Amino acid sequence: MRPLRLDLAGFTVFRDETTIDFTDADFFALVGPTGSGKSTVLDAICFALYGQVPRWGGSRGIGNALAPSATEARVRLVFESAGARYVATRVVRRDSRGNVKTGNAGLQLMPAGFDVTKLDTGMSPDDLGEVLAGTPGEMEPAVLEAVGLPYDQFTSCVLLPQGQFADFLHAKPATRQQILVNLLGLGVYEEIQKLATTRATQADAQLAAVDQVLAGLTGADDDAVAEATEAVAARRTLAEAVAGHVPDLESARSAVSAAEAELVTLDADLAELGRVRAPADVGELARTVADARDRAAAATAAVTRAEEREEKLRGELAGAGDESALRLLLRAHEDRAKLAADLDAAGEVVAAARAAHASATTDLAAAKTTADQAAAELEAAFRAHDEAKAADQAAALRAQLSRGAPCPVCEQPVTTVPPVPAESAVAVAKAAGQRARAATQAAQRVLEQRDAEARRTEQTLTRGQARQDQLRTRLAELDGQLSGAADPATLRRDLDTLAELRRDLEAAGGAVRRAREEARRVRAEVDDAEERVRAAWRRFDEVRDGLARFAPPAADRDDLGAAWTGLCDWAGTAAQRRRAARTAAAESVKSAHRAVAAARDRIDTLFVEAGLAAGDDPLRSAAVAVERAEADLRRVTERRDQARELADQRQEHERSGRVARSLAGHLRANNFERWLLTEALDLLVDGASEILRDLSGGQYDLVHDKGEFFVVDQHDAGLRRGVRTLSGGETFQASLALALALSEQLAGLSTTSASLESIVLDEGFGTLDAASLDTVAATLENLAARGDRMVGLVTHVPALAERVPVRYEVRKDARTARVERVG
Repeated sequence: MRPLRLDLAGFTVFRDETTIDFTDADFFALVGPTGSGKSTVLDAICFALYGQVPRWGGSRGIGNALAPSATEARVRLVFESAGARYVATRVVRRDSRGNVKTGNAGLQLMPAGFDVTKLDTGMSPDDLGEVLAGTPGEMEPAVLEAVGLPYDQFTSCVLLPQGQFADFLHAKPATRQQILVNLLGLGVYEEIQKLATTRATQADAQLAAVDQVLAGLTGADDDAVAEATEAVAARRTLAEAVAGHVPDLESARSAVSAAEAELVTLDADLAELGRVRAPADVGELARTVADARDRAAAATAAVTRAEEREEKLRGELAGAGDESALRLLLRAHEDRAKLAADLDAAGEVVAAARAAHASATTDLAAAKTTADQAAAELEAAFRAHDEAKAADQAAALRAQLSRGAPCPVCEQPVTTVPPVPAESAVAVAKAAGQRARAATQAAQRVLEQRDAEARRTEQTLTRGQARQDQLRTRLAELDGQLSGAADPATLRRDLDTLAELRRDLEAAGGAVRRAREEARRVRAEVDDAEERVRAAWRRFDEVRDGLARFAPPAADRDDLGAAWTGLCDWAGTAAQRRRAARTAAAESVKSAHRAVAAARDRIDTLFVEAGLAAGDDPLRSAAVAVERAEADLRRVTERRDQARELADQRQEHERSGRVARSLAGHLRANNFERWLLTEALDLLVDGASEILRDLSGGQYDLVHDKGEFFVVDQHDAGLRRGVRTLSGGETFQASLALALALSEQLAGLSTTSASLESIVLDEGFGTLDAASLDTVAATLENLAARGDRMVGLVTHVPALAERVPVRYEVRKDARTARVERVG
């Protein structure tokens, strides 16, 4: 498997859409700071193929695929395997309840020579090639078929997860053995052992079933087949003899059938001729039709007379005048009388309103005079109050005056001091002002009431005068309309005359309807009578047509009774001739039955001699006897053949049971699996040793002893050292050699067919010293130079990254991670 292109969106730290093109990257490195998302690129490759990632802890960690707060993650991987190009796609979604599931998953085989750059044009998924898997459940077998490696082997041979690179080298023997069992799929042999045990049990059960069936097949041998063959020959001889006598029997039966058919025909003719009877009411039909036609003529005349009277009355009514116009004139007379009365009443209302308005006007004038007087008195009270205030102020000063002293107001000497009044002039003036104010308010209220009454009476007078004008105008219009018209009494007499004519016309219309209904009823009676006559003729024609094969005589179409009489006489004569012929036909039937009985006796004798019953159909009975004998022969033959086949099956079940028990016994012990593991480990170490020699420049070989790994240092006289004593660079070389050997040998040792075209190491290399780091770099360069696979690594060590020709720098900001190709 060789990756060509990886597209990410919403996948862990890659929130935004990101594309990584591996098309010509034979030796590359994913570089960048710790935590930038380098290993996530390898996670995406693994997830696109298998739906899980090693560091997620299995498929249940699928929630790790979504970027924080994202609801969807999409991964698409384009890769090559064994010369074919594929595209794997997975989409993960989070629903409204927070559950994360794989929404879509698919694997497609791309057309030969497909240019992956076309994916940037927004191609439809249908254009990417043949669909190999369309659901998550279909992905696992499809990817295994395309890549050739299950998930565990892929993460051990192609994509080596971070921190697990040297696990296989340093593992304990038991752990390493279990890893090989899982990688090589040796657990299948335990399944084979269980299947072999099951098959041995099944073979025993099948053997018992065969023995039970064989016990029920007694007498199924060659002698039984010979006896059944002789019985078939005897039954066939009987059938041939019966076939020789059957023609005589059939001939006799044909004669019986012919004679009986002739007798039946004669009986049918006699029955048909005997049913010829004239209807009982043939004579009454003609009289019924004539009476109905007479009543119809009388009804038609009555209709004519009633229609003539109705038309006469309709003309008189048309000449008597227009009823609507007469009623309109009468209504106008009534309206004028009412208007005259309304006008007189309106005059009385106007006179009363005019008097009331004159009285209200007089009262209003008096109220205005009273209000003016009260206002003048209030004004005089205001003046008196002002004068009282001045007097009180002067009186207050008198208490301060002294005779001969200067006046505080005029500064003149006071000659005489006036006496101080006993009562305040302001109090007296204020009381007089309050009385004047109350009188003014009372006069104003009366004035407002008189003014409102005057306006009300004026409005009443105006409305009454408007009503008088309307009534006079309408009365003038009615006088113009009634000019030259008849008086009301004359109009009522004319209307009474019209009503009487209308009643007469309605009565005449009823008479016309009744006459017409009677005419229709009588016409229906005529039609019914005539239909009865036609039905009688149809019945006659049906009877005569039914006798057409007897050639009845022609009928008189003008007289139904005579026609029926002639037909009945002819039918009686024809029946008499057929009664004579029937006597001879009955004797022929008896003779034919005697011939049938003789032929049947000869055939019954043959069946009695064969020990069988002839039945109603001798030929069929003989054929059934032959078929039963042949069926017995087939059954006996089949039972004999079945017994032979079951005997062969019994031998096969015995052999299968022995083989299955033997295989289960061999696999029940662990020797076979142990031998396979030893052979696999030998091949693995031999291959790794050869690779290690190339990587170390011929310095180191790799060997194993009792499950432990050792290196042989050829530069130190073949010194054997434990792998835990190796330096960082040496450990990397040994681990890489094992990984390469494991990936190369796995395809031949396991049950799957893998295409190993790449290896990617997710190892930081930060713990290596400068010398070890140089060894690692040189080892990877040598590995890439071999050109048989893509080599990739993940590192944050600049010294190592600079020696890789193609680098993908991974950077992450607050939102998303990004990948940029350099070098």
